Amino acid sequence: MSSKNLSETIEKILSDEREVRAATAPYQAEFPYERDEEAQVTRREFCGFLAVTSTALFLGAAGFAGKAAYDSTKIEAFPPLKIEGAKDLQIGSALNFRYPTEIDTAILIRAADGNFYAFGQKCTHLSCPVYYAKESDRLECPCHEAGFDVKTGNVLYGPPPRPLDRIAVEMRDDGEVWATGRIAGGHES
Repeated sequence: MSSKNLSETIEKILSDEREVRAATAPYQAEFPYERDEEAQVTRREFCGFLAVTSTALFLGAAGFAGKAAYDSTKIEAFPPLKIEGAKDLQIGSALNFRYPTEIDTAILIRAADGNFYAFGQKCTHLSCPVYYAKESDRLECPCHEAGFDVKTGNVLYGPPPRPLDRIAVEMRDDGEVWATGRIAGGHES
């Protein structure tokens, strides 16, 4: 770029600035601000803004983490629910049901020892439904080849990061099986 072109460009920018100042001069009394200081941010102002913003973000994240930690200590109570058809369930078979709400699927297994075990049916890896594999006596997830223990819900193999959610069951005097609570996998104490 030649010095003549550079001088013309600088003059054009300065003339634009003069035109803006001339156009805004009549309104300067109503809207007083210094145009020269408008775009100037000092290092101290920038660092102050950065400190306030960082502190606000940190406190917000700490608040959410604190609430999550507090919520995890509360045990959510669910009403007992009779599992229809469980009374007639044969040893080595399973029954699907919904607990604690109509959208939560669960699976009840009557293991080889004759006891009932129930778990949330969503795999803890990517929420694929698990099923009871009688021949291997375990719960399996077909999506990513995961396996869970029938009695504890613990991960036997595969990518799931934690055990299945356990559903507490109890036998009543009349032989009926009732679901009485749900415990998130890995949170038993």
